[in-house]
Amino acid sequence: MEGKATPQQAKDGLSFMDKSLGSHPMKRISLTLSKLKMFLIALAFSYFAKGFSGSYMKSMMTQIERRFEIPSSVAGLIDGSFEIGNLLVLVLVSYLGPKVHRPKVIAVGCFIMSIGAFLSVVPHFIMGRYNFKSIADSMANSSASVSACSPESPLHNGTGNLDALECEKAASSSLWVFVLAGNLLRGIGEAPIMPLGMSYIDDFSTEENSAFYIGTVRSVGMFGPTLGFLLGALCANLWVDIGMIDLDTLTINSKDTRWVGAWWIGLLLGGGLSFMASLPFWFLPYSLPKEGEVEVIKKSSDVFTITKEGNGKTEPPNSTPSRPQLKISEAAKEFFPALKKLFGNSIYLVYLLLTVLQFNSLVGMITYEPKFMEQQFNISISRAIFLIGVILLPITVVGMFLGGFLIKKLKLNTPAMAKFACISFLLAYLVNLLYFATNCQVLQVAGLTVNYSGVKEPSFSQIEPLSACNADCSCEDNHWDPVCGSNGITYMSACLAGCRGSVGSGKDMVFHNCSCVGESGPGNFSAVLGQCQRDSCTKNLPYFLLMLSVVSFILALGGTPLYMLIFRTVSPELKSFAVGIETLCGRVLGGLPAPIYYGALIDLTCLKWSKKTCGGSGTCRMYDTKAFRNVYLGLNSSIRLASCLLYIIICVLIMRRFRRDHKKKNTNGVPEGTSFKVSTSAPKKEDTASGETSVHGDTYL
Repeated sequence: MEGKATPQQAKDGLSFMDKSLGSHPMKRISLTLSKLKMFLIALAFSYFAKGFSGSYMKSMMTQIERRFEIPSSVAGLIDGSFEIGNLLVLVLVSYLGPKVHRPKVIAVGCFIMSIGAFLSVVPHFIMGRYNFKSIADSMANSSASVSACSPESPLHNGTGNLDALECEKAASSSLWVFVLAGNLLRGIGEAPIMPLGMSYIDDFSTEENSAFYIGTVRSVGMFGPTLGFLLGALCANLWVDIGMIDLDTLTINSKDTRWVGAWWIGLLLGGGLSFMASLPFWFLPYSLPKEGEVEVIKKSSDVFTITKEGNGKTEPPNSTPSRPQLKISEAAKEFFPALKKLFGNSIYLVYLLLTVLQFNSLVGMITYEPKFMEQQFNISISRAIFLIGVILLPITVVGMFLGGFLIKKLKLNTPAMAKFACISFLLAYLVNLLYFATNCQVLQVAGLTVNYSGVKEPSFSQIEPLSACNADCSCEDNHWDPVCGSNGITYMSACLAGCRGSVGSGKDMVFHNCSCVGESGPGNFSAVLGQCQRDSCTKNLPYFLLMLSVVSFILALGGTPLYMLIFRTVSPELKSFAVGIETLCGRVLGGLPAPIYYGALIDLTCLKWSKKTCGGSGTCRMYDTKAFRNVYLGLNSSIRLASCLLYIIICVLIMRRFRRDHKKKNTNGVPEGTSFKVSTSAPKKEDTASGETSVHGDTYL
């Protein structure tokens, strides 16, 4: 019969396969599976590499902010440059994804990421050493008593005598542009990894394994951010110029807001990891047979294929799928119809809005969480980063993995996944509101948050930095070199504390005969280097970490079911494009603006700005912790409240479409539970008008 193989042909085909594969015909199936597993391992490692570099960069934003003397809004712009890089290529890469060699495109992306990481490190090697102005540092080699309250104090001679050449050298802080450019390149390189990688997995794995594979890859990839934050904690605790100076001579520690950690070390390592991640993708094929099928075997002009449905039949060479040729003109012509088809899907549109809001909340939180913990709970920035790395991120990994496992184990259909994600997020939001219960008092700083008698005024703006107790000291009222008085009040400098003598040197220097310390009551009128501790604030830290862990676990648990909706609500040929558009919208409308406006609003809560050597404001030295908390937590809660409404809407839309398509299946005599795809020769009028049907009359759930 025409089109069917004779028994002799089938026998010859099997004989050829036996000769080619030896005595084990199933070796070819194992080889196919091994290629898919190799791709999964390579993709997981690329996720690890990009997560490592990304989380490390975010953990170092405070260090970069201090090193280059820039406000949080500019630091947010540097952080947002990653999203700008994504914007430049993401749509093109996602749309052309199925038409190009996806593994090789991912390889190029990883290589570009490595170049970006190395470029970001360049300023460290050309800026010179980092210097800060401190009376203890200036008199580190002197054993004589130092009077801070004196015009002859070392601190009074540092700003007025700089020539043009020295100021030009100080202007090297503008080299932060290199960090921005490197972060932008990382964004360009990262763009193809998620849309092309996820669509590749979904194309060549079975439907029941797809969610599990994707959840596993994302979970393994989360170890990258975990180690990135751990390395960030280590590097934040190392001096920026480690190896260039004697660390024993430093007069400040990592709790000081002038401290700058070794922000550049992790970027070198991240660049190396990204380069290594690019290597395996060069050796992976353009496509694979569907999981469970046998790969095509070629010998001369004969091609034999056996599938699990084929029952040993042979197929002619013409049946072998060939790699489609990419034509730019045809791709451009099909772009807008494909975009219209996506945006005609109301579920996908709501999903996009939800993604934008979640990106805003997530990026804003990750970028400024270490700074929030530092200011709110009186801990060093390195400890805050460490706690995020060892507690928050592992819990997120477990939640993401468990979410994918539950989809596979319980065989959740699309409506069930939507309900699961919605309930998880609503529960997490309720726990999120408890954050506001963990508050901390504002640090008492004379002339800034309290007057020199220790009394808090109704408004910080009514407090003056100078007082009668230091009027004869000729102090710089904009200098930040804090000391802690014996009365428990912090003074912006030993000069402003009115200290007229000292004992010891370096970090052990103790000031005495401080006239302003006596303003608040009897005492020994002494002061030590550094700001005073707020012990009550540290006690609230365990409760905050507990709530943060619970919220992160619940959000991660519902994250994988939510992410799988994008593969179940669009046409199969648009999966890669849909993921790319979703990522693009999240990056552009969430990842790009969030660090900037979060940073700008946080800057509004700053009480004390540093002054650059040649004039102008630098970075913030002290925040109003109460205002900081209200701005930071208030933004997160507001965005997540809007997300709750969208979760409910997307659940309602999916349930309506499910009931409608379920009714159609029963009407057409299709067995229940066979598929969520409904095919009609011509779309109904009401369906077309609503925009729910595809161009070919297919609806996907």
